[in-house]
Amino acid sequence: MLVEVFSDTVCPWCYVGKRRFEQAASARPDLAIELRWLPFELNPDMPAGGADRAQYLLAKFGNADRFAEAQRTLRDIGAGIGIDFQFQRIARMPNTRRSHALIAWAAGAQGGHGAGVQSDVKDRVLRAYFSEGRDIGDPEVLASISADAGLDPAAARIAIDEPALHEEIASLEARAQSWGISGVPAFVFERRYLVSGGQEPQVFLQVMDKLVAERAANA
Repeated sequence: MLVEVFSDTVCPWCYVGKRRFEQAASARPDLAIELRWLPFELNPDMPAGGADRAQYLLAKFGNADRFAEAQRTLRDIGAGIGIDFQFQRIARMPNTRRSHALIAWAAGAQGGHGAGVQSDVKDRVLRAYFSEGRDIGDPEVLASISADAGLDPAAARIAIDEPALHEEIASLEARAQSWGISGVPAFVFERRYLVSGGQEPQVFLQVMDKLVAERAANA
């Protein structure tokens, strides 16, 4: 079962959605899922060096504390699914293009690693940002994350600025737009069904079971 997930690495609901989807997948251990983590930059025009997060929120929304209540809710949700949201540690609002390039490379676009490694790297990037407050736009931070995942940090440094990978990211984001996706996370099942948002595991299970039933009916 092909599942393509468009998400961004600075989107807390994308982190929640990842964990909830994984809970659903673990409840169907016999289901062969081909999982692909795909890019969707929420701030594509962010400077390459990122921006001070408080100043960014103030300039964009007029209030640096606008999301305080939502963050409290996310902390509570995260605590139940193994996510330690530490929003107060986040000092930078990064440009996420390099983090997406790292995730694409981990999948095998350049390194030939595999889907399992891609998912691990994706998780490590999200944890670095949301739990550790690290700047995931910084090449050295991304190289460190790759090393922690058992990958070659020197090769990762090259990959994150590889023009071909950046072109691939732009192409995938254009695909998302052509499919009518305007927000993330967006889980696309077999290019037939769309689940938007960090839904509860049961929502994902319903789609999985529906596809399995349809496949059996057409066999």
